[in-house]
Amino acid sequence: MADLISNPDAALRFAETLLRGVGGRSVVLRMPATASAGDVTEQLGLAVPQFQDVELAPVVFRSARARVVEGKAARWELLVSGCAVQALTGSLGFGAAESMFAAAFGVLIDGVLMTVESATAAEVEGAAYLYRLVLHAPVAQAV
Repeated sequence: MADLISNPDAALRFAETLLRGVGGRSVVLRMPATASAGDVTEQLGLAVPQFQDVELAPVVFRSARARVVEGKAARWELLVSGCAVQALTGSLGFGAAESMFAAAFGVLIDGVLMTVESATAAEVEGAAYLYRLVLHAPVAQAV
């Protein structure tokens, strides 16, 4: 157990194993597609926005507070493996995971697109091994 406190690689492997062991599943992170520089219709705002879907796995999806409060949508939590986030930030060209989650259009879970309210990281010696996303479901889905 002492190795987890001082070894970021051990914490990454531990979090990944734990998420897979408690029924880890996969979800889709919906990101806006890159713009085409020479497309006139896109520059005028006439083109339909394009998105790219990337898979996040293993994750654990759970209810944080599944009720409507003052017109707000239900809140959910998504625990994401640090290994999966590291792979995505590198392949999508983001410098930090927080900026990737801020740029995301949402998370698609079982056909429902949920917006990302916040993203926080659990760290060991400055290296993130687990991310916690707070999600909002659409109000129509929460009622």
